[in-house]
Amino acid sequence: MIELDSVMLSRMLTAMTLIFHIIFATVGVGVPVMISIAELIGIKKKDKYYSLMAKRWARGFTIIVAVGVVTGTAIGLQLSLLWPSFMQLAGKVIALPLFMETFAFFFEAIFLGAYLYTWDRFKNPMTHWWLSIPIIIGGTLSAFFITTVNAFMNTPAGFDVEDGVINAINPLAAMFNPATPTKVFHMVSSAYMTSAAILATIAAVTYLVKRDQEYAKRALKLTVTATLVFSISTAVAGDLSAKFLAEHQPEKLAAGEWHFETEEGADLVLFGTLNDDNEITGEIRLPKALSFLAYGNFDAEVTGLDKIPDDEEPPLFIHYFFDLMVSIGMFVLLVSGLYVLMTYVKKWNPHNKLMLWALTTIGPLSMLAIEFGWVYAEIGRHPWIMRGFMKVAEGATTSPNVGAMFLLFFLLYFVLGIGTLVVLRKMFKDHPAEVELEHLYTEVGKGGER
Repeated sequence: MIELDSVMLSRMLTAMTLIFHIIFATVGVGVPVMISIAELIGIKKKDKYYSLMAKRWARGFTIIVAVGVVTGTAIGLQLSLLWPSFMQLAGKVIALPLFMETFAFFFEAIFLGAYLYTWDRFKNPMTHWWLSIPIIIGGTLSAFFITTVNAFMNTPAGFDVEDGVINAINPLAAMFNPATPTKVFHMVSSAYMTSAAILATIAAVTYLVKRDQEYAKRALKLTVTATLVFSISTAVAGDLSAKFLAEHQPEKLAAGEWHFETEEGADLVLFGTLNDDNEITGEIRLPKALSFLAYGNFDAEVTGLDKIPDDEEPPLFIHYFFDLMVSIGMFVLLVSGLYVLMTYVKKWNPHNKLMLWALTTIGPLSMLAIEFGWVYAEIGRHPWIMRGFMKVAEGATTSPNVGAMFLLFFLLYFVLGIGTLVVLRKMFKDHPAEVELEHLYTEVGKGGER
């Protein structure tokens, strides 16, 4: 029976906020890239469909940004309210990236406003396209700065501790800690992949319901190709992350892979179940694959949980989240790769129902993979909130009001979630792409300057 004390409630509230916020944060980072690519193709090919694609995606993007601001603000608030001891210890060290993340958002918002209100205002359409670049930079930098804070919690750096007090602070060393390169690469790549996959799912559904099919064909070609490219980069990021864990967080790798004994030529365990005696059944074993994954050497020694103190072992159920994340990633890579291949073989129809139905799943599944990956990363750090310096129980608030906060934030996220879906549905369902395209070019044909 789980005891719902202030520590557990603080963890639950933080987890709920992150799980909700990451949906909007992911789309907020990746969709600007897709908008920019679509507009550029539209300009270069003089293709009205790609130009309309960029406009429609940009409209939807503004709603996502608005909700992301609310949930992002909630995270900042909860850091101080729920984890006061952690902020007292580490607040001065991570203040720089927290401030810079806010700066990056305002940078993005300024250019987003300019981008939205200057469609067809320039004689050279490339001038407007250039406004999309700062939006991409701002969104990606925002992800970079906040991810460095999470990286710091995994591999704290840039300070000394004397008698429980932090001094000799080096903010840049803290921000560019050992976990930063792999975490940022993995986060940004997966955000780009997931955003492209979500847009591909929307296009596939549009095509299946026999609506705006010419528009949907072009959208599918662009979004699925982007999904494939970013899936490959995400797989590379995952490989580098495994090698990082082997060196810097061997306990997380060992728990995630159910690797109990330190040994050379370690097997990679996929799927399976674990009983109370830590015996694995129903698994798939890839001989020596864990050694290769961790060190690029099939005979390398991989640290097992036998070398980790009992009170520092992460929960073993994170193995399931790791398997789910990787399985989804491989599925998305396979489906997107098959679609792209089919577009180059004339005898094959990439828009057959089976392929389209498969494409309808890659967006939701990619977002689930993001969620599973974050659960693996965050719970895999347990029991530490700041690895090697402070445990979760030491950093949490002792306030008796966390339960009430949990209910209030749950209601807030429920309203925001429903409201977002209603607004997006109203924004696009009643304004099909083909109708909007016809209306747009009818006005232009009459001499209207948009």
